[in-house]
Amino acid sequence: MADSLLYIGAAPFEAALTVPLLPKSHPSHNLHGHSYYARIRAKTSKDWSPFIGGESQRVAEAISQTVAPLDYGLLNHHMKNPTDENLARWLWQRLEVPGLESVGIQSTRNTGADLGKENQAHIWRKFRFEAAHQLPNVASGHPCGRMHGHGFEVILHANQQLDGKDMGVDFDRLSELWLPLHNILHNHCLNDIPGLENPTSEMLAAWIWHKLKPELDELSWITVYETVTAGCNYNGQQFRIWKELRFEGALKLHHAPPGDSRRMLHGHSYLTRLHLSAPLDSVLGWTVDYGDVKSAFQPLYNQLDHHFLNGLEAINGGDLASILFWIKDRMVSRLPQLDRIDLFESPGCGATLCWGNQGPILPI
Repeated sequence: MADSLLYIGAAPFEAALTVPLLPKSHPSHNLHGHSYYARIRAKTSKDWSPFIGGESQRVAEAISQTVAPLDYGLLNHHMKNPTDENLARWLWQRLEVPGLESVGIQSTRNTGADLGKENQAHIWRKFRFEAAHQLPNVASGHPCGRMHGHGFEVILHANQQLDGKDMGVDFDRLSELWLPLHNILHNHCLNDIPGLENPTSEMLAAWIWHKLKPELDELSWITVYETVTAGCNYNGQQFRIWKELRFEGALKLHHAPPGDSRRMLHGHSYLTRLHLSAPLDSVLGWTVDYGDVKSAFQPLYNQLDHHFLNGLEAINGGDLASILFWIKDRMVSRLPQLDRIDLFESPGCGATLCWGNQGPILPI
């Protein structure tokens, strides 16, 4: 599959609202407020950014300017029913960004909606539970073979065609579906639950999928965060895992115009998210060991972390695209299951390089 490069930008805003379409008994029918995040992903044209390396900041500036009229205002002055879906529509109509792929609204830390092309809506809600587990089939001495625990996080994703509707699947509906599973999983040992005798992230995601899909036809993905830096997605057919890694780098954007501060030596705390697709190992119950992903990245980390990035071959421009292709070119032989890399230079601001299935969008 051909490479697809998207730039990502995000901006926060504070706003009050009431949602009249909801019953008067619903809390969101009353006047309330949120600390919102708006996020866009775009396959921008080459001549849209003022210079090579300025793409992600240009995207971030565009979303910031578009949400500015909403900040510290009453959303009902701009739209009758300011659902997350309608907010995303409102922004899409006003964003002057070529190649828009999605516009997302994250109204709380745990809820959001991403609007794609042709009015396709991706609704998600995140939940948390605390549990113990051990993996019985790993090699002797593997840390996951010992009994341990996690604060697991789970995202239920629902995709649907809105067809002009003000909102898609209600967040409350997702909560209703999750509650019985929470009662089974929370404060328990996962190994003791039928069907979770080998409770890897992948097996847990599949277990949740099979419990909930008959109850929610729109269910599109299950996401399981085993830790804050690693997790698994499952859509009933395909497993995708990711592992987050960070490095500190210095750079100069040589293509920036004279007088632009980004032309001078500066730096970022970069977040890299490696995505992999692979079949399930029927014995181990996982696709790829998260530890193996980290180990494969380690030689690249040693070259990137606390270094001047322009000094590395093929990154002399210092831009996100150059860094992404540099990582891809050196990782595909080490991890052939790799098919997507996200790279953020600041929270919510970055780019993604994909040559496989994009998979679900993860929260900021």
